[in-house]
Amino acid sequence: MNLSPTELKAIGVAARWYARLQSGIATDADRAAWNDWLLADDAHRQAWQRMTAVGEQMARVPGGLAAPALRGAERSRRQVLRSVLVLTSAGSLGWLGWRSETSQNLFADFRTAVGERREFRLADGSSLLLNTDTSVNLRFDGRQRVLELLRGEILVTTAVDPMQRPFKVVTRHGEVLALGTRFIVRSREHTGEVAVLEKAVEVSSAGSASTVRLQAGQSIAFNATSLGAIRRNDASVGAWQQGSIIAIDRPLAELLADLSRYRTGVLRCDPRIAHLKVSGAFPIDDTDLALAALESGFSLRISRYSRYWVNVSGADGRGHSPR
Repeated sequence: MNLSPTELKAIGVAARWYARLQSGIATDADRAAWNDWLLADDAHRQAWQRMTAVGEQMARVPGGLAAPALRGAERSRRQVLRSVLVLTSAGSLGWLGWRSETSQNLFADFRTAVGERREFRLADGSSLLLNTDTSVNLRFDGRQRVLELLRGEILVTTAVDPMQRPFKVVTRHGEVLALGTRFIVRSREHTGEVAVLEKAVEVSSAGSASTVRLQAGQSIAFNATSLGAIRRNDASVGAWQQGSIIAIDRPLAELLADLSRYRTGVLRCDPRIAHLKVSGAFPIDDTDLALAALESGFSLRISRYSRYWVNVSGADGRGHSPR
């Protein structure tokens, strides 16, 4: 079965919704957001039909296979769903590719949806706050405490461990060793970022033996081969904890890219005003309000073609913004 990139992307999102709704912890807000997504596009509905076919197939799996997958009372609902998808991957739905990054995020130990922030208390007493669209795996054992940040952004507050196990955050680009601290780690597609709020951390790149120590108030960007320059934190660091993005003479395109992390769909910036410098505090729990503030405060035009496609241009409609 040959599927287009659009169809594959829709299937990946449908898989995440399926897991969330079957998890037993879905909220009314989750169900409302899923319904909005479902109604937004025919491709979404087709992808959802394919996902529900998974459940129908499992109803026909021979008892010897279904029993360990579906009747194990000691298994969590997430483990059950993992078994279902592994069983079906060898059949007609093998094209879903559950070993992809989408499946890693789908089965992560901790996840947030787009626009969601959520806090977790870990077994050692540490706390973990997930920003929007974030997924994390937990690997705690007798020797170490490891958080694998698959995507997104987290705020970690470590607890003193009687067993003196090291606490690390691992990303595709490198790792962060906590030194009794409070810090933020963000994993982008090509880079990672660390900002220290209290005490210190050590940061290393995945492809380099060099390590740098950051103290409170410092941050650094890094990739798989190198570490960037140490810089001072500014007021924007960690502002998402309080529900806002703080911009200080920030290019409009960068601000909109950050704001788009908190809303579904496309938020496009006309390239002719991409470098317009913007300052202010913009709410992330109501991105439409943030866009309205930009429109009125910076003489911009916000064109809404649908709930899921918004374009930002100059007030004259030709890309530039008269001030």
